[in-house]
Amino acid sequence: MSERIIFRHALLPGGWEENVALGFEDGQITKVETGIAGGAGIALPGMPNLHSHSFQRAMAGRAELRGPSADSFWTWRALMYRLALSLDPDDVQAIATQAFTEMLEGGFTAVAEFHYLHHAPDGSPYADIAEMASRLAAAAEETGIALLLLPVFYAHSGFGGKPPAEGQRRFINALDSYAKLHARCKDLAPTGIAPHSLRAATLEELNTLATLNGDAPFHIHIAEQMAEVEACIAFSGARPVEYLLANAPVSGNWCLVHATHITESEAQGMTAAKAVAGLCPITEANLGDGIFPAQFFTGAYGIGSDSNVLIDVGRELQMLEYSQRLGQRQRNVMASASIRPTATALYQHALAGGAQACGLACGLEAGAPASFVTIAGDEPEQALADAVFTARAPAVRDVWVRGRRVVADGRHIKASAARAGFNAVLRKRL
Repeated sequence: MSERIIFRHALLPGGWEENVALGFEDGQITKVETGIAGGAGIALPGMPNLHSHSFQRAMAGRAELRGPSADSFWTWRALMYRLALSLDPDDVQAIATQAFTEMLEGGFTAVAEFHYLHHAPDGSPYADIAEMASRLAAAAEETGIALLLLPVFYAHSGFGGKPPAEGQRRFINALDSYAKLHARCKDLAPTGIAPHSLRAATLEELNTLATLNGDAPFHIHIAEQMAEVEACIAFSGARPVEYLLANAPVSGNWCLVHATHITESEAQGMTAAKAVAGLCPITEANLGDGIFPAQFFTGAYGIGSDSNVLIDVGRELQMLEYSQRLGQRQRNVMASASIRPTATALYQHALAGGAQACGLACGLEAGAPASFVTIAGDEPEQALADAVFTARAPAVRDVWVRGRRVVADGRHIKASAARAGFNAVLRKRL
């Protein structure tokens, strides 16, 4: 069935337009018309979330307690491993359903799920090697979010092919078992490949994976922590991004997640390779990772919710801009001479980078998925600025994914059921 909605304002690929009618059918935009009066509200293309570990939503707010010594990413990781070892498939599905519900309410319409919790708690594979991935696909179907599965290859605990640690037993695959996992994931949803990091995959394994992947999305954690940078230098004599660019076929379908600790020359190398910088500003702040050096980087970037400590497009964009202001001691850092309103510049750049990283068509144009969100307001640039910088709660009012309305007046249509299932997991596990 064909539908048509008229908006007072909409953010089209060329910028803001007034009086825009969107026609869509079978989940796809069929026609965009301008100069059509009678509409209301402001429409934005739905934002892709280019990096999520949905199960970590169960940790949100539960790791904010100082330990006996200075806390860091590494002490947080120990707590995360404890959670990962405790969850069964039903738990993972319930947590993902809640996380995906919040993503939609927060303005994300697609998610790249960087999924490494593969096996049973003792490390043995399930009868269906993609049992856990199938639960993520079920959660995506239930909530309506568009899913890109990124099954993670994880084989080692450190540079040079060190044996995996005991706490990583649910993550581990050899290349042959991973190939079976990857093939099974392709039955469930659009699928890319994600070597966890240069710590967890050797260069030889990484290049084998790149060949298996073809031109699908290829994501990897890189240079998130200074300890990782130092270990890479000790192992190879080069920094992580420097080492990766020199030894792997990095190209436009690659997303280098975090890339927090990079030099100007590494930033230039990422740009030249056309790789996307996958930035997760809220998580990077929460874990004390550091600040991405945006002043050096002129390539594509997108945003992800990573550990899902707080899920909201506006808050991610706000944290990105404010972290740059703190680091550079300037204002309106992520705007430019060509797009002066900061919120609009942030949104358009993150949309384009997220679409590239996820292998999606995103935007309010014919042929793209009918995935869009609405916000309230009269003047679109100011309304988006309010959504990013001043809103006390997610500013999203309504959300359509592939022509299906899943959020109405700020609330997901199945929010109550998702929350009940999630709360049951918390009572049982935490």
